[in-house]
Amino acid sequence: MKFILLALLSTSALAADYEQALSLPKRTENLVFRDRVKPNWLPDGKAFWYRVQTGPQTYEFVLIQAESGERKTAASLKELGLPEKEALKSSTAKIELRKTKRTGEESGLKFINQLDADVDLFWINQQGEHVRYGGIRAGAEREQHTFDGHVWLITSRTGEHLAIIEAGPVAQTLIIDGKGISKAKKEEQKPREPGSRSPDGAVIVTSEADPVTRRQITIVDSSPKDGVQPTLKVIEYIKPGDPLPKPQMVITHKEGRKIRVPTEFYQNPFTESGKLEVTWSPDSREFYFDYNQRGHQLYRILAADAKTGTVRVVVEETSKTFIDYTQKTWRHWLHATSELLWMSERDGWCHLYLHDAKTGKAKNQITQGAWPVREVLHVDDAKREIWFLASGLRKNEDPYHLHLCRVNFDGSGFQQLTQGDGNHHIEFSPNRSRFIDTWSRADMPPVHELRRSCDGSLACELEKADASKLLAAGWTMPERFVAKGRDGQTDIHGILIKPSHFDPAKKYPVIEDIYAGPHSAFAPKDFGRLLNHHILAELGFIIVKLDGMGTNHRGKAFHDVCWKNIKDAGFPDRIAWIKAAAQTRPWMDLSRVGIYGGSAGGQNAMRALLDYHDFYHVAVADCGCHDNRMDKIWWNEQWMGWPVDESYARSSNKDDAHKLEGHLLLIVGELDTNVDPATTAQVVGALQKAGKTFDFMPIIGTGHGAAETPYGSRLRMEFLVRHLRP
Repeated sequence: MKFILLALLSTSALAADYEQALSLPKRTENLVFRDRVKPNWLPDGKAFWYRVQTGPQTYEFVLIQAESGERKTAASLKELGLPEKEALKSSTAKIELRKTKRTGEESGLKFINQLDADVDLFWINQQGEHVRYGGIRAGAEREQHTFDGHVWLITSRTGEHLAIIEAGPVAQTLIIDGKGISKAKKEEQKPREPGSRSPDGAVIVTSEADPVTRRQITIVDSSPKDGVQPTLKVIEYIKPGDPLPKPQMVITHKEGRKIRVPTEFYQNPFTESGKLEVTWSPDSREFYFDYNQRGHQLYRILAADAKTGTVRVVVEETSKTFIDYTQKTWRHWLHATSELLWMSERDGWCHLYLHDAKTGKAKNQITQGAWPVREVLHVDDAKREIWFLASGLRKNEDPYHLHLCRVNFDGSGFQQLTQGDGNHHIEFSPNRSRFIDTWSRADMPPVHELRRSCDGSLACELEKADASKLLAAGWTMPERFVAKGRDGQTDIHGILIKPSHFDPAKKYPVIEDIYAGPHSAFAPKDFGRLLNHHILAELGFIIVKLDGMGTNHRGKAFHDVCWKNIKDAGFPDRIAWIKAAAQTRPWMDLSRVGIYGGSAGGQNAMRALLDYHDFYHVAVADCGCHDNRMDKIWWNEQWMGWPVDESYARSSNKDDAHKLEGHLLLIVGELDTNVDPATTAQVVGALQKAGKTFDFMPIIGTGHGAAETPYGSRLRMEFLVRHLRP
């Protein structure tokens, strides 16, 4: 009887814990003030105003004189001496930010950038975080795979919000024109001429390739919305090692004469479409195209003579591991001087170089040092200077923090224009003479400053966010922590999150949220509520998130750890970091350590129980790409190489399933078109064959990220509580 009574009391207490945890989003909503500044510049470009939230339902209008930094506040625009129509103009142009709330059927978006400047594309995930998906170059088009209900944000390279779109069930074509976003009307879409026409109209260039067999996968929709019987979905899905087309460039002159451009310098390109994009020189004498050799160890920009088809190399990059072609092959043509600005990791760090476009030789290295250029924001051809974001500039600061910098083409005049110890986001004034610098950290709310572009000096502080009411509501500030990695020398950075009811006299299980995808770094650097982490912490856990070796933005040697070695996932660094944190935090109970992740993080989470079950005891793996041979080609060949060799098997969770120890929950969305759901099914089969005990939950009618659905999220929480709480 006593045991039953204790069990009932325990169940009741646990239910109360769940209720308290799940109420956190509502309890902490709208409790951070003065945290956003959206400037509305006046026509003369010398002043701007903004409206800032000062309380739950109170606001203030602020007018800033950009040249002097004078700051004036009032309760209305009228009191600032501005017409009320300014407010109307602002409200119609204002973009309402929202986050992804559901993952429906597979869909797509096609963006047409009609601006004369590059733009950035972000997915706003379920937590409201902005996940960067690269850029869309000026005048270019891009097709983006997505899902019904997913929300996307388009910004200028200086951070200005240009447009937001929620994907629907049917693929859409969207035009970016600086006035928001508009859908391309079918009746206005004219048939596009194949290929690229020369500026003088004399020739047209196309790429031709023999067809190759393209893999298709079949997904069963067990419970379709419009019927009773299951249906099959067949989608094109190219995997590592699959055959790819090998295009050849063809020049067709106005009179009909054709020249096939010799393939000596581009015999085995990595291209799924079979098309090679072309950039023309202004005088129409030659055109340029990229050659990314399959395996990603050779990358060239090639120039072809428009009359003869003769090909020469403008730039060539080689690597014994991989070239990060999706993020580190930025370029800017300087046709007037026959030069090219180019990005490269050839010295071990991502830096900028000036090349002679005629000879193909580097004239000089523009930036240098043990830190990476992260993004180029603006190039001033006339002044021969570059504005860019970089990180790792200061020894005693988090090496992931972005700072604004400027440098001349010859490498002289380098300046770091932002100073605060935090992650910086920049928005320039219309004439670029001033910029708004918004910076924060995971443990510090945003600060907004107006700075002078000439030297980065402070014109005035605009706002300093107030999070006191958020903290009073029970939300806990993340704690940043740094410890040495596996080599005993390299700093590893991450955060810890404690529950609101934290008691230093108690012991708390530790749970790591892992995502070790080599394409980026993932520990939070900006201030945010991090609701998923805090909800889990409320159940009596310490939550940690960090970036180990093999992830991006810390130099080539740090990054190369992942090459042909996805299974490493930085675990030696992660374990060392958690152990170091626990040495001075006796409330971290390392006898009860859990881990969870989705997609690449799902692969990582299961790997923890295969190779490191002496440290990790419980894992939840959602929609994992458990075998890199089963996942999409572009992501996996980037890091694992080509041709497919034994390294793929060495990183396979399926092949190593017999090594499982500990408590594992596998989750998958049955309609996942991002990561083939069969890879999870194959892991289940391997675990069954090995006689292993584990939990498996397919979530019906759901795609990628199934553990982020309400049911999946609750299931994950219950599993971690069941196996980690005493």
